[in-house]
Amino acid sequence: MAKVIFLFAVISVLPFKVLAEDLVRVGNLKFAHYGAISYMTEICGKYGLKVQERVFAKGIDIMPAIIAGEIDVAASAADAAIAGRASGVPIFAVAGFAKGGARIVVGTDTKINSVKDLKGKKVGVARGGAQELLTLAELDKEKLTWSDKPGKDVQIVYMAFADLNQALQSKNIDAMGQSEPYSSQAINKGFGKELLKPYDTPMKEPIRTLVMTEKMYNTQKPIAERFMRCFVESTKTFIEKPEIAEKFVVEKMFKKQITSQDYKDAIGNSPFSYDLDVEHIQITTDYMQKLGVGRMKSPPKAADWVKLDLLADAKKALNIK
Repeated sequence: MAKVIFLFAVISVLPFKVLAEDLVRVGNLKFAHYGAISYMTEICGKYGLKVQERVFAKGIDIMPAIIAGEIDVAASAADAAIAGRASGVPIFAVAGFAKGGARIVVGTDTKINSVKDLKGKKVGVARGGAQELLTLAELDKEKLTWSDKPGKDVQIVYMAFADLNQALQSKNIDAMGQSEPYSSQAINKGFGKELLKPYDTPMKEPIRTLVMTEKMYNTQKPIAERFMRCFVESTKTFIEKPEIAEKFVVEKMFKKQITSQDYKDAIGNSPFSYDLDVEHIQITTDYMQKLGVGRMKSPPKAADWVKLDLLADAKKALNIK
């Protein structure tokens, strides 16, 4: 009996991370402003968690993996999360992790000085990314028509994020709706110039959204709570210690394929954040429906699936207002 008591006493004072860790599988994207999500793989051991990161090309690509039971939490643009929820993916939006993160960039030798000047031009964008919705919203605001076939005011050319810069540089497209840090990289390398940051519609700055499976939220509450505390700590670290954030993103995520200046410019346009609100998700949903993005038969009501209680509790525990 004395041995049992002694063993229990030893276990009770062991650091949390020495004990068995609960696995949380996270879907993420390779963009500068997704860095705090990736950084969770480094620090969540103190919360008794092993965060396993899987990187996808686009947020919408993560949704099949969630349905297959391969992903517990995902970082994506709000529109990808909304489209996923509309198609029956069992997720809740539980936090925001960055704002902004987009630019419309045009070739430096073009005479494009306004969105109206895009008439008759080819505009590249990744299908299913926040940049698609933001770019189309800007065209709609100026009453320009568009299609991925010739015949409309603007021809949309769909391609992967990684291919857009090369297409602009080689003049296969005239402009692009691009994410960070790639848009900053195009500007810093001299073959692109900013037309605008597409934040002047009712959507304003897009909020990048952290989603959690309904299963994890409903049946694994202690794990979900610890995960959210780790998320808040990771984000807090990146906000308060930008040197740590830069080093991690430039060296670990991008293997020095972007420069320090690329990173600084990118985060200047996509600051790390925690917060999300129902109104933003609803406005984004309404724009998606209006512009035909996501092809939703039954758009979800934001109030039904935005769940911010875990975030509020985590922020309170870490003394963040």
